[in-house]
Amino acid sequence: MLFRLLIPLCVLLPLHHGAPGPDGTAPDPAHYRERVKAMFYHAYDSYLENAFPYDELRPLTCDGHDTWGSFSLTLIDALDTLLILGNVSEFQRVVEVLQDNVDFDIDVNASVFETNIRAFQTPTGMPYGTVNLLHGVNPGETPVTCTAGIGTFIVEFATLSSLTGDPVFEDVARVALMRLWESRSDIGLVGNHIDVLTGKWVAQDAGIGAGVDSYFEYLVKGAILLQDKKLMAMFLEYNKAIRNYTRFDDWYLWVQMYKGTVSMPVFQSLEAYWPGLQSLIGDIDNAMRTFLNYYTVWKQFGGLPEFYNIPQGYTVEKREGYPLRPELIESAMYLYRATGDPILLELGRDAVESIEKISKVECGFATIKDLRDHKLDNRMESFFLAETVKYLYLLFDPTNFIHNNGSTFDAVITPYGECILGAGGYIFNTEAHPIDPAALHCCRRLKEEQWEVEELMKEFYSLKRSKSRFQKKTISSGPWEPPAGPGTLSSSGNQDQTREKKPAKRKTPLLSCPSQPFTSKLALLGQVFLDSS
Repeated sequence: MLFRLLIPLCVLLPLHHGAPGPDGTAPDPAHYRERVKAMFYHAYDSYLENAFPYDELRPLTCDGHDTWGSFSLTLIDALDTLLILGNVSEFQRVVEVLQDNVDFDIDVNASVFETNIRAFQTPTGMPYGTVNLLHGVNPGETPVTCTAGIGTFIVEFATLSSLTGDPVFEDVARVALMRLWESRSDIGLVGNHIDVLTGKWVAQDAGIGAGVDSYFEYLVKGAILLQDKKLMAMFLEYNKAIRNYTRFDDWYLWVQMYKGTVSMPVFQSLEAYWPGLQSLIGDIDNAMRTFLNYYTVWKQFGGLPEFYNIPQGYTVEKREGYPLRPELIESAMYLYRATGDPILLELGRDAVESIEKISKVECGFATIKDLRDHKLDNRMESFFLAETVKYLYLLFDPTNFIHNNGSTFDAVITPYGECILGAGGYIFNTEAHPIDPAALHCCRRLKEEQWEVEELMKEFYSLKRSKSRFQKKTISSGPWEPPAGPGTLSSSGNQDQTREKKPAKRKTPLLSCPSQPFTSKLALLGQVFLDSS
């Protein structure tokens, strides 16, 4: 078949402690979990000691520099990784540091896309790519924006609308999504760059990688987070076109968006998120086949080059580097949760060994400039702590709270009734920052009645939880009743009976907690809209 490859595994790493032995046992998750944690603190401590308050660490010269906006980006990106690693006290300390020191009212041009994932007033409703944080869109700003830069807002902006009570954020994000949908070609594909003033495509290459990737990701994740069938239907239509025109032997190529003819027979490392996305819609078989293709590339080089020529089976000139990207590890984490296949742990093992062997330096971990000779570059991008290390840790930590299947949750007593938090089904944004769907649906802030959600959340993450209003519950317990007094544990309650009946004339409560089965299938198998039942 076309592009069938027999790739020599010429850079295989030696067998290490915790790797599969002669009996075929999988890597030891506990061993690699501790290795990953050590990786995080080596990078994190190096940033604090040498680079803060700059955006990113320069690991070869042990100093820092600003990249995306001059607001200590690495520290912001590392915040929830601290929680996932169980370091609540450091998380709380860093929150206070950021609140006291970070100012977003600064005269700096920031990427709308890069800033949001950590300027919508145009004729099309699609945003500019860059905005000045103090003055807005510069008069000479280019109107040409990549597809991902337009379609990667619904997760964060819908959350912001829910928590503030202001619908404008979700509204503009939805308009941007719809304008892209309406701009697709007759064969159902979208290009890479578009003019946000005219709506005309400037770059007409269609694929699943750089410049397009997170648009597709946010259609799926937005659909799950918001329980929105229309967003899922849009993605499924795109998925049909992508399969029909870009897939060859479980690789995905770049094609001309109007004709479907191949324009670039390359695999980009950013495309490695796709198997994980496929797992979210339940397409496990196709996801595993594509994942295994990508894994062969990793084995060939000890990492994923930015561009890989599929027919030639080798890197593309000037695209030989690996900046410690997370996408293949991200897919492994999702697929392991869905299948339990030990080969996915093997990828995690290989990633830990490769990164430590090639990239580790005295002051952190350095970008690999060239995978052929392992030359390094003087940069450690913030996504290394936000995504790469986080997904590795979650791959090897099956009992992490992020993987909660809904069997336990926190019942929060509020002036307006009970709210459910921490029930699982977390949705990761494209920078791997998790959003609790329960918080989105329950901690809804209305303009008519505002109360201090911020204080509630501070109390939720307080170490003195025994004296708080939050009661740990399990799904198998009996009917819930309000506590008799401060610090008194509530009786256990069934998830379907957690809400008390309200007097007929009582005003609509601020917190809206619709009944939702926060089970593993919500976030892991994506059967919310595809389940035949």
